[in-house]
Amino acid sequence: MKTLLFLVLISVCWAEPHPGNSSLEHERIIHIQENGPRLLVVAEQAKTFSHRGGNVTLPCKFYHEHTSTAGSGTHKIRVKWTKLTSDYLKEVDVFVAMGHHRKSYGNYQGRVFLRESSENDASLIITNIILEDYGRYKCEVIEGLEDDTAVVALNLEGVVFPYSPRLGRYNLNFHEAQRSCLEQDAVIASFDQLYDAWRSGLDWCNAGWLSDGSVQYPITKPREPCGGKNTMPGVRNYGFWDKDKSRYDVFCFTSNFNGRFYYLIHPTKLTYDEAVQACLKDGAQIAKVGQIFAAWKLLGYDRCDVGWLADGSVRYPISRPRKRCSPNEAAVRFVGFPDKKHKLYGVYCFRTYN
Repeated sequence: MKTLLFLVLISVCWAEPHPGNSSLEHERIIHIQENGPRLLVVAEQAKTFSHRGGNVTLPCKFYHEHTSTAGSGTHKIRVKWTKLTSDYLKEVDVFVAMGHHRKSYGNYQGRVFLRESSENDASLIITNIILEDYGRYKCEVIEGLEDDTAVVALNLEGVVFPYSPRLGRYNLNFHEAQRSCLEQDAVIASFDQLYDAWRSGLDWCNAGWLSDGSVQYPITKPREPCGGKNTMPGVRNYGFWDKDKSRYDVFCFTSNFNGRFYYLIHPTKLTYDEAVQACLKDGAQIAKVGQIFAAWKLLGYDRCDVGWLADGSVRYPISRPRKRCSPNEAAVRFVGFPDKKHKLYGVYCFRTYN
């Protein structure tokens, strides 16, 4: 037993660094240098802002922790950009660069490239932004066995609006909800977009799908049919539901557009089919729901005349509340889905700029 204790004490003493032994200290420093300086990837800002049709730069730079140089020169630098899905379950490839080799993917092809303003600049430029570009992007830099990442969010100026089809309330599964938004010049909204809309005053009692597969709704004025009048304002969460079987409304997001939204001055009121033809004759198309919301929210479009839209609904946009025209609030007023063959209204058209 004494012999064992003696050996343990010797081992402990041998393991302790000797403050006066410079050779041991020197060996420790050399060991760190052999591993090389640690690679760091940094995003100068966590969020960027743009709009549909615009350009944006997602910032990303890489450094070594103990040097100011971009790379060690031993290995080629590989830069990879991916987009995180709204549920964070997978990543979508956007762009990869290594040496002189460059590759972009999917609908990013021809629209993305590296800024490369310096040797350590891995920032990504996205041109001609589309609605689907909204979201979080990951910048990954790889050098040999070292790698690091940074995440940057791309936010778009736009508007969130609730949508339900002619069939009525709670008739869309998740996939149908996605298609409905696309048909109305929009995409299904994310939680962050709905939350921002709620903070801006959006109040809607019907629950709707969001892009992560959850079902939620925003309440600014608590009341009995919407969770109870004694509850706090907020975005109410129904949780995640079966995307194929569960049916709700949907919250869509749209941004500005490359065209002109307008009410067609016509000598008579029109049926739906007549409205479609009237817009075509004027060199335009009947407007979509997303376009009336974008014109109202982003351009301040205001018109008290009710008019047909492409989905067969009748609506009108009010930015300046007044008597007989949404006296209590600015809103896109929904009249309903009238009989297409017999009801007569005006029409809102949309002409795309060349």
